[in-house]
Amino acid sequence: MSTLAGVPDWYKDVIIYETPVKSFYDSNADGIGDFSGLTTRLDYLQDLGVSALWLLPFTDSPLRDDGYDIRDYYTLYSRYGTMEDFQNFLTEAHRRGIRVITELVLNHTSNTHPWFISASASRSSPFRDYYVWNDTPDRYKDTRVIFSDTEKSNWTWEPRTRQYYWHRFFHHQPDLNFDNPKVQEELFKVVKFWFSLGVDGLRCDAVPYLYEREGTSCENLPETHAFIKRLRSEIDRDFPGRMLLAEANQWPQDVLAYFGQGDEFHMAYHFPLMPRLFIAIARGDHQPVIDILDQTPAIPENCQWAIFLRNHDELTLEMVTDQERDYLWSTYAQDPRMRLNIGIRRRLAPLMQNDRRKIDLMHSLLLTLPGTPILYYGDEIGMGDNVHLGDRNGVRTPMQWSSDRNGGFSRANPSDLYVPVIQNPIYGYQVVNVENQIRYPTSPLNSLRQMLSVRQEARLFGRGAMKILNTKNRSVLAYLREMGKDVVLVINNLSDRTESVAIDLSRFRNYVPVELFSKNPFPTIRSAHFHFTLSPYGYFWLSLTPPDHREQAVSLEAHPHRRLGDSPGPESLSGQSTPGDPPPPGKTASRGGKRRRT
Repeated sequence: MSTLAGVPDWYKDVIIYETPVKSFYDSNADGIGDFSGLTTRLDYLQDLGVSALWLLPFTDSPLRDDGYDIRDYYTLYSRYGTMEDFQNFLTEAHRRGIRVITELVLNHTSNTHPWFISASASRSSPFRDYYVWNDTPDRYKDTRVIFSDTEKSNWTWEPRTRQYYWHRFFHHQPDLNFDNPKVQEELFKVVKFWFSLGVDGLRCDAVPYLYEREGTSCENLPETHAFIKRLRSEIDRDFPGRMLLAEANQWPQDVLAYFGQGDEFHMAYHFPLMPRLFIAIARGDHQPVIDILDQTPAIPENCQWAIFLRNHDELTLEMVTDQERDYLWSTYAQDPRMRLNIGIRRRLAPLMQNDRRKIDLMHSLLLTLPGTPILYYGDEIGMGDNVHLGDRNGVRTPMQWSSDRNGGFSRANPSDLYVPVIQNPIYGYQVVNVENQIRYPTSPLNSLRQMLSVRQEARLFGRGAMKILNTKNRSVLAYLREMGKDVVLVINNLSDRTESVAIDLSRFRNYVPVELFSKNPFPTIRSAHFHFTLSPYGYFWLSLTPPDHREQAVSLEAHPHRRLGDSPGPESLSGQSTPGDPPPPGKTASRGGKRRRT
């Protein structure tokens, strides 16, 4: 067993990077990524600034839903490697200070799981009550169909035993019956198995749907919370310091219950924030973000939100109004092939029209808003998507490492890859790849790496309080992040125009704003209102330093601007613009607007 020591709430300080094992690196030339390949790329992740790795399902599965259709909770899918490969990966990740978060698919199994094969063969099977059955499809009529574009009902007929079985997702994923104590015990065994190997956290899939009750929506039921409390209690007792992350695509007020009194989930995704970031940058208006943050309740001290821009699923639009959904579809998914379920199946760079300024601004928001940020593999280099691939496979294409065959992902024949690499003039692997971007300090990869390094230096981003500031300019989103005596002012220009804004900083009179990337001091705050000029999609991260620390602020050591792959140590700021004369008192120009595209 290999685990990392540290504070129990380590999940507040990490940068999480999400990847499917199959998509990252193929070590044996069979066309699909594996644990041995992932292990060889851990240095890349460490240099990028990743401190936690979230892996999509990798246990045995028929892969009709990319591994979320579990056939065996304990055995690896054979093409990903052996258990020895996994344990070596885990050891090497921990040796580099990278924690590992894996999937726990609670809600359902594959219909090829031995439990369901037995249960569907005979009504007298000992596993019959592991699933939910009924003679008619008339129960739980108040429950919505989640995958409404592919499934017409939550019930599917089983001809051998002549009953219907219940499923909230695909018909080949029958739901487990959590009213059966044996099912609960089986899942407890699974959790303890993976934690005993040294896994640091479990991302629990589809948790609102564990139980069914007539006359309800079959979501967020009290029985679900009782089960999670019991699970959390056993984990805290047997595996202190491990983390549970809830996938609950609900409104913030509903998700609050999944934290309990700090005795259910440690973390939960903030799903409604994500689409409103895209609305805000499309409209150049901060109000959608402010509105959803105002609706976000306080959570227990030992809990944390997980925030993200994109992930392995579609950009879900469940938690928006019909009007907002239509706006997002018309703005970001004009081609119907870009849509899936109630969402958009596209990556970050295409969504931002490959505009570096907008991509960097979105990362500024991700890294400075309250919560723990999650990056999706390939977004650090601006990978594209393939709308011609079915389901969500268009955003799960092979990682692009170089301009070599298959983007350096695999030595296999291109026809043997699990899906083709991206090949087009804008996002193709010949243009967008790690090897090219390592060389240029201002590339998307190295710019994000610098942002991650600065973010990790300031723990207040993961732990501090937030106060939204009144800018009287709806194109500018400004807020303070504070923890103890540390204060950072973040200013984001959401529009494609240069914006001027006056911010009331009277509380910080005589403080010195220090830009966190260059460590350069700005003019001392002398008046109540401090004026900023922000270039299109520009942003600032400014540490507000008290007057008695001014000399210290001026002499702060510059942040090393290293390219990935460089050896550690003092280095020049090559590629970074040299600061000129200080701007007039009370006026500054933002970072982000004058960068070259690379």
